[in-house]
Amino acid sequence: MLESLRNKRILAVVAHPDDEVLGLGGTIHKLVNEYNCVIRAIILGEGITSRSDQRDAAKWNKELKQHRKNIQSSIKAVGFESVGIYDFPDNRFDDVNVLDLVKVIEKEKEEFKPSVIFTHHGGDTNVDHQLTFQAVITGCRPMSHEMVKTIITFETPSSTEWQAFNHPLYFRPNMYVGLKKKNVDAKIKAMESYEFEKRAYPHPRSPEALTILAQKRGIEVGENYAEAFMIIRSIN
Repeated sequence: MLESLRNKRILAVVAHPDDEVLGLGGTIHKLVNEYNCVIRAIILGEGITSRSDQRDAAKWNKELKQHRKNIQSSIKAVGFESVGIYDFPDNRFDDVNVLDLVKVIEKEKEEFKPSVIFTHHGGDTNVDHQLTFQAVITGCRPMSHEMVKTIITFETPSSTEWQAFNHPLYFRPNMYVGLKKKNVDAKIKAMESYEFEKRAYPHPRSPEALTILAQKRGIEVGENYAEAFMIIRSIN
């Protein structure tokens, strides 16, 4: 499967700053450096204001500006060519018309022309992740003119694994990307750029936990490290 991504233009569509690292940072680093892929990230939500009872962007203006600086440091660490940053309300995508999310994805597709999209798993506990997935599926309906031929979802530590085990959309990977330590190190470096999102062990977003998850996913498929995915659609 990975060989089929060689030389491709790939779009990573995520809900929050740091999701583009947590879900596939090691894979991005590998695809850019070994498979000649050109990869752009779209970050739909601002990622901060849910820490207040009411959304008040002015209250968080300083943090939002720093968050955007952190995004730039992060994407450089793993190798994204570019990033599109939007301002949908953090953890309040259910107050947004899904059509508005779809329109952003359609606009980005038209400009970047990807053939592959990576996005959130539709069964995550986080509502923004769920609706990002739904917007991608809606915006990439497999009609004759659709340019996106492959849709792949990733797990997001501190969301995906916290879903109830008997949820009908529980994450069940059917694709693994074997990684080297340098890929995992790049992912951790990128995550450490996010001063408002990184956490200490044993939180799932800590450097130690991210390494352990990469090792666990690697063990599942006979690799030292790996990231796990679900292929939702692949048209060849």
